[in-house]
Amino acid sequence: MSLPSLVALPDTLQHLTGSNEQSLRSAVAAVDGLSLDAWTAERWAAFARVAAASEFVLEQSLRDPAMLLSLAESGELERRFAPGELCAQLAAAAQTATTEDELARNLRRQRTRHQVRIIWRDLTRQADLVETCRDLSGMADAAIDQAYQWLYPRHCQQFGTPIGNRSGQPQQMVVLGMGKLGAVELNLSSDIDLIFAFPEGGETEGVKRSLDNQEFFNRLGQRLIKALDPITVDGFVFRVDMRLRPYGSAGALTLSFNALEQYYQDQGRDWERYAMIKARVVAGDQVAGSQLLEMLRPFVYRRYLDFSAIEALRTMKQLIQQEVRRKGMSGNIKLGAGGIREVEFIAQAFQLIHGGRDLSLQQRPLLKVLATLEGQGYLPAPVVEELREGYMFLRYTEHAIQAIADRQTQMLPDGDLDRARIAFMLGFPDWAAFHDRLMHWRARIDWHFRQVIADPDEDEGEGEVVVGGEWLPLWEEAQDEEAACRQLEDAGFRDAPRAIKLLAGLRSSPQLRAMQRLGRERLDAFIPRLLAQAVEHDDPDLVLERVLPLVEAVARRSAYLVLLTENPGALRRLLTLCAASPWIAEQIARFPLLLDELLNESRLFSPPLAPELAAELRERLTRIPEDDLEQQMEALRHFKLAHSLRVAASEIAGSLPLMKVSDYLTWLAEAILDQVLALAWRQTVARHGRPQRSDGSPCDPGFIIVGYGKVGGIELGHGSDLDLVFIHDGDPQAETDGAKPIDSAQFFTRLGQRIIHLLTTQTASGQLYDVDMRLRPSGASGLLVSSVGAFERYQQNEAWTWEHQALVRARVLVGCPQVGAAFEGVRARVLGKQRDLAGLRSEVSEMRAKMRDNLGTKSTAAGTAANAYDSGVPFDIKQDAGGIVDIEFMVQYAALAWSHSHPALLRYTDNIRILEGLEDAGLVPASDAVLLREVYKAFRSAAHRQALQKQAGVIDAGQFVNERQQVRRIWSELGLS
Repeated sequence: MSLPSLVALPDTLQHLTGSNEQSLRSAVAAVDGLSLDAWTAERWAAFARVAAASEFVLEQSLRDPAMLLSLAESGELERRFAPGELCAQLAAAAQTATTEDELARNLRRQRTRHQVRIIWRDLTRQADLVETCRDLSGMADAAIDQAYQWLYPRHCQQFGTPIGNRSGQPQQMVVLGMGKLGAVELNLSSDIDLIFAFPEGGETEGVKRSLDNQEFFNRLGQRLIKALDPITVDGFVFRVDMRLRPYGSAGALTLSFNALEQYYQDQGRDWERYAMIKARVVAGDQVAGSQLLEMLRPFVYRRYLDFSAIEALRTMKQLIQQEVRRKGMSGNIKLGAGGIREVEFIAQAFQLIHGGRDLSLQQRPLLKVLATLEGQGYLPAPVVEELREGYMFLRYTEHAIQAIADRQTQMLPDGDLDRARIAFMLGFPDWAAFHDRLMHWRARIDWHFRQVIADPDEDEGEGEVVVGGEWLPLWEEAQDEEAACRQLEDAGFRDAPRAIKLLAGLRSSPQLRAMQRLGRERLDAFIPRLLAQAVEHDDPDLVLERVLPLVEAVARRSAYLVLLTENPGALRRLLTLCAASPWIAEQIARFPLLLDELLNESRLFSPPLAPELAAELRERLTRIPEDDLEQQMEALRHFKLAHSLRVAASEIAGSLPLMKVSDYLTWLAEAILDQVLALAWRQTVARHGRPQRSDGSPCDPGFIIVGYGKVGGIELGHGSDLDLVFIHDGDPQAETDGAKPIDSAQFFTRLGQRIIHLLTTQTASGQLYDVDMRLRPSGASGLLVSSVGAFERYQQNEAWTWEHQALVRARVLVGCPQVGAAFEGVRARVLGKQRDLAGLRSEVSEMRAKMRDNLGTKSTAAGTAANAYDSGVPFDIKQDAGGIVDIEFMVQYAALAWSHSHPALLRYTDNIRILEGLEDAGLVPASDAVLLREVYKAFRSAAHRQALQKQAGVIDAGQFVNERQQVRRIWSELGLS
């Protein structure tokens, strides 16, 4: 929301202005050397507004008018602080102190001064919510760190310098800011939640009587708290809350990094994960602190989808609601229904569930997390907009409540005067108008909260209803087999005994026997839901058969079961896809992280276009440290798995036709290859330096990946491998410019090997692609990477006709545009040569005959025998006569035969557009060209369907009879045999 409106002081507050002005004039007059003569009407108007709303500002101004006048004269009330300016002021104040009492006094006076400035700018609408929170958090950071920096050397003088046992190096404390401080979201009267840590155990040195490092830091922590927390005649700096540390108030004040890591690993509770999301190093050793946060990251963010986080947040919310009811705190805008905490819970639920895999969610400020939830498609834009608007309204309200008297409260006031102040500060004419708007936002937030956090078994107005509860006795074997069979048959199962056997097999599987109690409870909650949804399908037997292997696969990581229990829509989509395709069922069972893709229906059935695909992958990889190869490889593989599933789901749903399916799968491969090349290039250059071109310029990268076959022809299918060729234009005589120089040929060979390694290595998420390099010059016996010149010489002088046929479908996938243009020139020259047509027909026909003999159906002589069209015998869609390869060979023959006089035929590499080119040039009758295109698409659609059913590309020969006969007719008419 925008800043609350500036409205005129209401009558309720107007009467205060005269007395407030007179009180300030009296206070100033009582101090020698102070004068209000320079105050303008605008300054007095601003003072009237602020003093009427904030008793705290008025009280501090009367107590120390010199402070207020210095703020006014310096212009600090009217301008935003530059980065580091606030910290510099606190540092100057701390450095003048000679005793701890003086340090405490100076910091308290600085806090009062800046608190007045921040409230003034907030109430005069010169600062928005983000600036106010940033200044308050910056003041806390500076106060903590300056107090620490002042205390640490003096503590070392008294007790010695703490030295680490392992490193032998001096140790510094790390201060973690939690909660709103960690997120840079402090409110006007926040306490600060801190955790103290130190890197290593050891002892102090330099004094007669050494201290254990923990004792040293415990005492230092106590002195730091004393500098900040106690209320004195000068007020306080910040109330310090240490209860978020391990074991809470009963735990040690400070712990070593190892002790912290061990605690969170062994005993960390769900609410501590929630708290640790916002942890930030606010003081002490920043470098060591970063290492500590990295150590604790696996505790907060799990590598898998973690829907158990919702259970934990739901429990926390229930405890808070009980406390709110017990203490009569429904007017609490933080903890009550529709309050600030509910917005935080929504954001943190997504962070805990998805943040281990989606690094964009690993951030602290709530408004930025909301923006990410919208940008990444976790929540619709209208929902995020309402949450953002409602949250900001509540935070402005919170600041208004606290601005009155600098009290740490989020309770709406009862008194008329304070109510008038809050309505005025929020830009409303009266309390009723303000309260009406407040209740609107609380209702909207609470509604959205229930959509995310609410228990799926809760049905408002009907009490608790267990979804699928009628199936619980069957799963728990609380009824005899006859009754179980009858229930299954009545619900639509055709083979009830088999269904019971499948469920019994799951119950007795080793994975289930090894489950812990919590996991078994989750499974018992899930199976009835599974059965309840399975019977809604036409073939529940098939659904159960395909989904139970997935259940068994994820049983030990039961958070996946929670995901499906919490998201009935995701479970419905899972069953639909598994019923339609065993290939999808197997993919999800092998890689359960794909369940994440089922959460967002619109995203699942709307795969992105090529530029969006490339941008999304680029963005994902930029969030991973450059030296973390393992995580980069996992990110690439997950990206491929996720988008392959989305394409398959869209194909099954009918929202993507065949040609678009191939387009998307090809774009996906290109996006991945682009990033794989970039990764391999960085790694190889880091080791050997850059290679050079013959003109002495550095290669950047001077390398291309050429795609042949299906990827070259933009015809990738599910599970297709990649036919690749690598080409470079480096100078073979020149060496790289790195610390370990090698010649260009070696460099590019290692680059190629690195690319293949990145693509084919098996990780927990499988491999990216099978790669076939046999189409390179001289095949498997040739060099892995060719120079442009060597590639052309081979193609012109040594290549077989079938290699030129393959070149028809070759195109540059990724790499250097300059080398790509050179390759296109070579391709055009090679394919555009004038050929002897009789010899060409003979060579193409001979190669096709060999393929039919080796790869076609034996029982029908590869579709040429008399029984080739009989029902009941097999037809290989790809290899048999009249099939896909016949069409491809005709297209390749035509391109080689006629591109000399019709160079436009070389423009495209896919069969459909080459056929269109042949039609346009009048080289093939229009009716034949149309027929070949339609038959080709029909064959490929059939092959795709077979792949999704995990079946070979072989169908009954009674299908496509006329189409195959027409393909063979055209084959003969072209003179091929």
